[in-house]
Amino acid sequence: MGAGDWNWNDAWIFVAAVIAERLERDRALHAALPVTGATLADLLAAADFLHHSVPTREDLEESIRRLAGAGLITVDDDVFEIAPAGEQLWRTRPFSGLSSAVMTLHAQLNRAARPGWTEWTLDEQAYNAAVREYSLRLADGR
Repeated sequence: MGAGDWNWNDAWIFVAAVIAERLERDRALHAALPVTGATLADLLAAADFLHHSVPTREDLEESIRRLAGAGLITVDDDVFEIAPAGEQLWRTRPFSGLSSAVMTLHAQLNRAARPGWTEWTLDEQAYNAAVREYSLRLADGR
């Protein structure tokens, strides 16, 4: 795989992970709690916010494998954090606002990095539980 092999979904999931992690970091800091990263439900919420849809388990799993394998994100017990290389990519992107952030990041990924691959699986039960949690948040207005 070379530069230029990133999918649009990879950029979508990456931007969603950045948003989700930052929101969780802000919540933790305001509540004087330890910063732990974003949960799967947080990631789904950010993805829905960006694209008005929730990624499928298969699409999410593939993108996370590629992003984590490239060293852009880390996943530990289904908690997502932006890795230092991902922070660098995010901070050096051409600023375009959130409305075009996914397209901007997709272009930047294709210029700057190569997709990686790591063995990570998203259990269907864990995915379904995260979708339910996100659905409950929507119903509660959170």
